[in-house]
Amino acid sequence: MESKKNILTYEGLKKYEDELEHLKVVRRKEVADKIKEARGQGDLSENAEYDAAKDEQRNIESRIEELEKILKNAEVIDEDEIDKEKISIGCKVKVRDMSEKEDVVYRIVGSTEANSLKGKISNESPVGKALIGLKVGQTAEVETPAGVFKYKVLEIIQ
Repeated sequence: MESKKNILTYEGLKKYEDELEHLKVVRRKEVADKIKEARGQGDLSENAEYDAAKDEQRNIESRIEELEKILKNAEVIDEDEIDKEKISIGCKVKVRDMSEKEDVVYRIVGSTEANSLKGKISNESPVGKALIGLKVGQTAEVETPAGVFKYKVLEIIQ
């Protein structure tokens, strides 16, 4: 079975590479030192510091594995080759929420990079799917559990 491609921007790729490097070089050593120090305290069966350090080590190793999998299957979007005439992955877009009568700026990214609190929405999300391929002036209707929303494309920024 082929793994799903993780669509990333260059910014997202760099962020994940930096995090992986930090975990492997800095955090692994810090946790190894904590474990060594906790071992030096004697009886491991009742040593909370040792247990906490081992849990932290498992979490770090798990995140390293996750990041390596993301990067192994990464497909980087060349933002210089994005068609500025229509919305695609990697675009930043300004839309008007017709029901709220407010303007919102989204960046369309792959699902791995999505973070709605930072205005990054997935190309697989209902809003992302509806906006992909639209041009300035066009409107998208998005069906969500909260109802149907309309978004008018005001500007493709990039």
